[in-house]
Amino acid sequence: MRERGIMTIDTENLLNSILDSLSRIEYVRPEDIPDIDLYMDQVTTFMDSRLRTTTRNPDDDKVLTKTMINNYAKNDLLPPPIRKKYSKEHVLVLIFIYYFKGVMSINDIQILLKPITDKYFGKTGSFDLEAVYREVFGMEKEEVELLKEDVRRNYLKAQQTFQEAPQEDQDFLQKFSFICLLSFDVYVKKLMIEKMVDDLAGHGAAPDKTRKTADSRTAH
Repeated sequence: MRERGIMTIDTENLLNSILDSLSRIEYVRPEDIPDIDLYMDQVTTFMDSRLRTTTRNPDDDKVLTKTMINNYAKNDLLPPPIRKKYSKEHVLVLIFIYYFKGVMSINDIQILLKPITDKYFGKTGSFDLEAVYREVFGMEKEEVELLKEDVRRNYLKAQQTFQEAPQEDQDFLQKFSFICLLSFDVYVKKLMIEKMVDDLAGHGAAPDKTRKTADSRTAH
């Protein structure tokens, strides 16, 4: 049987580990992206160097592969390269795709991004694709702090569950409660995202949704 004091230390360590991982979420600033056009190998190397810490298994997982990038272009998520070279704007679009693909289908990402790339990709002026990127990701630091507070609140709530369960089972059951709380939050937000994307599609701000399912599967 586990001592209650040891279990408390373990749960606090887990919470601190989760919060530390949130603090390490990295915002790729536009000025960090090379101003010169890059070949595909250089793009994958750059993305890997800046976003590897966000992967589940940093020692093994790839942020992007050549196949992924080719499929994104094939599915109209990414404008085609110019003479096999990718611009700074291509990298900005790839960063959007990287974050979106964990919660959206390829078709939904296409619906969301195509109006942005159609209007702002390759455009000059005071408001371009980089301005859109800065506006969105500029909220990241504040949002991470709010997210950390929400994670802490849900974690403490989960620690109050299963008080009457056998003590040897409490640790697992409380972690199960915590995962359920986080999963419900993700589920609800995913439904909201899908509803908003469908609304965009219904207002004609999106391309045809009849693209072959096989293409959507291979683009990931």
